[in-house]
Amino acid sequence: MHIRLQKEPQVLWAEQQVVKKRKKRDIYEDPTDPDFPKQWYLSTPTHQDLNTKVAWAQGYTGRGVVVTILDDGIEKDHPDLVSNYDPEASYDVNDGDADPQPRYTQRNENRHGTRCAGEVAAAADNGVCGVGVAYNAKIGGVRMLDGEVTDVVEAHSLSLNPQHIHIYSASWGPEDDGKSLDGPAKLAKEAFLHGITKGRDGQGSIFVWASGNGGREQDSCNCDGYTNSIYTLSISSTTQSGNVPWYSEPCSSTLATTFSSGNPGEKQIVTTDLRQKCTDSHTGTSASAPLAAGIIALALEANMNLTWRDMQHLVVRTSRPGHLSAGDWKTNGVGLSHSYGYGLLDAGAMVALAQNWTTVGPQHQCVHTMLTEPRDIGNKLVFSKSVDACWGRTEYVSSLEHVQARLTLSHNQRGKLAIHLISPLGTRSTLLFPRPNDFSSEGFNDWAFMTTHSWGEDPQGEWTLEIENVAANGHDYGCTRIGLHGLIFKKQKQQKQHIFVVLHRSLSLLQILFSAGLCFSYRVRPLFFFFFCTIFDCTHTCAVAQM
Repeated sequence: MHIRLQKEPQVLWAEQQVVKKRKKRDIYEDPTDPDFPKQWYLSTPTHQDLNTKVAWAQGYTGRGVVVTILDDGIEKDHPDLVSNYDPEASYDVNDGDADPQPRYTQRNENRHGTRCAGEVAAAADNGVCGVGVAYNAKIGGVRMLDGEVTDVVEAHSLSLNPQHIHIYSASWGPEDDGKSLDGPAKLAKEAFLHGITKGRDGQGSIFVWASGNGGREQDSCNCDGYTNSIYTLSISSTTQSGNVPWYSEPCSSTLATTFSSGNPGEKQIVTTDLRQKCTDSHTGTSASAPLAAGIIALALEANMNLTWRDMQHLVVRTSRPGHLSAGDWKTNGVGLSHSYGYGLLDAGAMVALAQNWTTVGPQHQCVHTMLTEPRDIGNKLVFSKSVDACWGRTEYVSSLEHVQARLTLSHNQRGKLAIHLISPLGTRSTLLFPRPNDFSSEGFNDWAFMTTHSWGEDPQGEWTLEIENVAANGHDYGCTRIGLHGLIFKKQKQQKQHIFVVLHRSLSLLQILFSAGLCFSYRVRPLFFFFFCTIFDCTHTCAVAQM
């Protein structure tokens, strides 16, 4: 082509252009903070770390990103936080004022939020403590755990300034006692929905959550409605040596892991501490979630157009099993585990993929009714059905994100149940492990068990649900709906809104739902479920109305 151009009388010069390698001549140096050498999880000679230095070397340090810590407050005048403190990302919900400063006590029990904040955005090169993963990000804090925690308190915290705050980090939840079944109530659910639909000018607020510390009690984070939510990035912990820590809870809703404390003798997390001090002993999944929030801030700086769903895709694609040890690693295109999700977060890989990421497509949802007659669980109930994922219709879903099984059942000892879901490709997710401490006879009432383990799979084919009753001679009843959430890789017209009204009495309605995007109970606005349960007899009615 350039030869022809050269022959044109008006062309003075033409040459085929080639791509040249060019490198910025700024020099990256490690932070000079005195405790940075102790931050083993940020940089190790063996590269068994979070790969943050690769992201930093590319110039990504969290600049322009705002993170807030939902906790017991943050010490805003801490010398390692003050330069990055953002009052617009802060509030005291407990006392109803703008100052998130913790309440000081002799035991320093309100140090939790300050420790989490330093992991994200402790300043670099200031001669104080260590550095945050996103050491140029802005950091705020919401004081909401130092008082009575109500639905209003949680909702207020989750919805604080969503056009300014990009990432909300939470290292708390219901009791990790192996028997609690609890999650967000009405207002907090609305706050999550408002965040993912309206936050960040419609790109969606990003909620990062600690998966829980109930391992010693054989708890399951699928019984925690915050970590089990499709709207949160649930983050677990691994130890310095890459082992599952004693406090870790295995569950199918965990998306990825970062480092934290382990057994005696293993190193812990370095961060800011109350009373303008430093610490090298931050622990538990409480310490893992803020590290993830910092890495997400780096990726968001690399591409501020990422949606909340984009970020989850990046986590799935770039997390790595690496040196992590677990007894249940399996392959779903990549490695995954009930202890670690898709593996250890990789900051360098996330920012690299984020830079040229194409936003995932719009939400689609397909509904298949699978079971319409009562079933006795007995010792084990196994039910399978083939589905077409709404092939040939506008609701067609070709690639999954989350899967939810909404379950209503009665049982005289809830902790004796184990629930498994097997996808058409054979991926087996344990939605519920037995919980020996859970003696409740309340069963489950429309509880949504979630798994990330079929991410990217084609939902067409045979799905199998297994409910095991490890108690002898069990004869209990349940109803289940399964929701599969994914996306379709072509542009679709705006689909109609649907309202599904499900009225049933006792046992078994099993539906399979495919959704492009996330969440079949996505009430803002494509889909809204009303679900009413009574227990008088085994009749039911299912009605579907289009709007």
